[in-house]
Amino acid sequence: MPEKTQTDDVPLYRFRQPRFWPLWAGLGILRLLVLLPLRVQWQIGRVLGRLMMIVVPKRRRIAEANLRLCFPDLEEKELDRLLRAHAESIGFSPFEIGLALWGSQARIERLVTIEGLDYIKAALEQGHGVIILSGHFPAIEIIGRVAMNMLPAMGAMYRPIKNPLVDQLIRRARGKSIPHLIPKDGARQMIRLLRKGTPVWYASDQSYERAGAELVPFFGEPAMTNTSLSGIVKMSKARVIPFYQRRLAGGGGYVGKFLPSPEDFPTEDPAADARRVNELLETWIREAPEQYYWVHRRFKNRPEPYPDPYAGV
Repeated sequence: MPEKTQTDDVPLYRFRQPRFWPLWAGLGILRLLVLLPLRVQWQIGRVLGRLMMIVVPKRRRIAEANLRLCFPDLEEKELDRLLRAHAESIGFSPFEIGLALWGSQARIERLVTIEGLDYIKAALEQGHGVIILSGHFPAIEIIGRVAMNMLPAMGAMYRPIKNPLVDQLIRRARGKSIPHLIPKDGARQMIRLLRKGTPVWYASDQSYERAGAELVPFFGEPAMTNTSLSGIVKMSKARVIPFYQRRLAGGGGYVGKFLPSPEDFPTEDPAADARRVNELLETWIREAPEQYYWVHRRFKNRPEPYPDPYAGV
């Protein structure tokens, strides 16, 4: 298996068929808009996000189902407010990808603050690979471009996007900071990189249905969860360094925080370890719940008697 999945890159001129023309037009507009100040882009993204939730109502209904499960005490007005804020957050995401693709390094470094870097540097200096434990929060491509100058070449787990042109663009944006893109079934490749001392970004907060999946509470609601992190840590002898990234209000920039390694991790109980990871994610999500990726069907594929919260969506 190749160490670098950038060999999967496809020349963009191959996407010249008419079905890609609307996306190319949108990319041309985005290329111009990312020249604007970030706060102006944020205002445009807010409007775009609200429109997207109208044009693609399925995603809104998925996000609403997730929020009802995870925040059952929210009143309807509060839920609507959170859904609207989440739509605005999603609407700003294309601008962040555009900035990662076309923004200058100097501009991006002015926008990003990295904290807790000593935690990951200490682990690397001791000869360990590092699993950068995170979740699906905004702007990993932007924050990664700053971290790239402070750390060795990184790897990251990557799940291809169904639209091939969008997939290629995200690969290019992410590839500016992460040279090793690891496919979702590439655990062996991940372990090889970790044994060489390479930091690898890892997130297990999406629904999982393969071997090693177990029902683990997420905000108190059972969710099919990947429990393979424990085994990867044991086989690679890597250190786990939690990493949380957050977008500042109003397009004011970004903060990425490295945290100390969790004590007594992993244990002999992978499901209990996964629960600890979920609890950590829950803490981060509560700080800015609108920024989390709620449009993913986190609670799908649950066995009976658990109901399907997305039935009819």
